Amino acid sequence: MPLALVVKFDQLVEVLITTIIFVVIGLVVFAIAFFALDKLTPFSIRKEIEEDHNTALAIVIGSLILGIALIVSAAISG
Repeated sequence: MPLALVVKFDQLVEVLITTIIFVVIGLVVFAIAFFALDKLTPFSIRKEIEEDHNTALAIVIGSLILGIALIVSAAISG
């Protein structure tokens, strides 16, 4: 068996725990950023997108979500 495929159980558990911790931290930071974005806008983002079918706003919010996700992932990965 190649050496790269040999993984000790301790290492696997350590990596899984670290991954779970970083996922939780990333989701919390992302949720805080999105909540702040929602509160800083003078209108309801949900109403504009769902009821008024504002496609331009949906594209802008989608871009902001991707940007926030990239920033959070870069901050976590170092």
